[in-house]
Amino acid sequence: MVSLRWKDDCLFLLNQVKLPGSVEYIQCKDYRRVAEAIRRLEVRGAPAIGVAAAYGLLLGAAEIKETGTGFLEKLAEIAEILRQTRPTAVNLSWALDKMLDAAKETSREKDSRPQEILTVLEMTAQFIMNEDSNVNRRISAFGASLFKDAKTVILTHCNAGALATVEYGTALGIIRELWKEGRLDRVFADETRPLLQGARLTAWELMQDEIPVTLITDSMAGVVMKNGWVQAVVVGADRIARNGDVANKIGTYTVAVLAEKHHIPFYVAAPVSSFDFSLPDGSAIPIEERSANEVTHCCSVPIAPQGVAVYNPAFDVTPNELITAIVTEYGILRAPYNKSIDWLQSQKGGK
Repeated sequence: MVSLRWKDDCLFLLNQVKLPGSVEYIQCKDYRRVAEAIRRLEVRGAPAIGVAAAYGLLLGAAEIKETGTGFLEKLAEIAEILRQTRPTAVNLSWALDKMLDAAKETSREKDSRPQEILTVLEMTAQFIMNEDSNVNRRISAFGASLFKDAKTVILTHCNAGALATVEYGTALGIIRELWKEGRLDRVFADETRPLLQGARLTAWELMQDEIPVTLITDSMAGVVMKNGWVQAVVVGADRIARNGDVANKIGTYTVAVLAEKHHIPFYVAAPVSSFDFSLPDGSAIPIEERSANEVTHCCSVPIAPQGVAVYNPAFDVTPNELITAIVTEYGILRAPYNKSIDWLQSQKGGK
């Protein structure tokens, strides 16, 4: 399953708004369509939107390559448009910064021209895409090592699978690895209101791989844990602060509190590109607020009184004390997270 691909100077995005009803790809031939796809959640998941943004900037560079002077300045303006589409997921900014750094470095070289920069940008975007796939595999292997029982049952929230990445996934990558090794019994998937990423995407993904999955509403997670049916919670992340506080899809904090109450380990799976080393803690993470219609309507059908006041944050922040471990491509991080995340930054030379 591939969430996006680059072919013939066009970015093809699997339209996740249409799932599970139909499998359709969007053809993005300019950066504006990529920005729209990110904003409208046609492509979603922190790693996936980072890759999409990288290719969006490549499309923008191709559009302005003949404009003469001011190429880098115009490129930075396009990057800012893409950057503003989703403020919480740091992977998006990370990918754009990597692309801009590549463009600036190339421009410093003697006789470098926009076409040469364009070539380097395409290579950089391809590297970001390929690296995401490799990173997911490493996260999955490290994460699977946390589990010893042959009949593990995992609860997950939202979607951190192949649809949220280039392929395989982070949280669902661990689940896939356990299933492949014969050590997974079942997955409980929260529906994940208000946009139902768990119901529409996670349940669909797991069923495609014939992994046993039971769909529950968000409000059922507590009773499932109380009944002793879950051995662990595994989720993804959109941004992780330096102290280990984690921003993820709204409702993740609630699941973490329930897991602590029932003495169930709560694991976060995320690539190093999801870490924001500049933020001391989760209070500084920007939280995107979305349209009231996402709460008052379901599949375009009104489910609430017209005009009712709505609060609709797309993410919440889970404090580090509720997190048992964070699984990265460099290994498993545990408390005290300020020290383990310092180590992580030293491994990758982070910003």
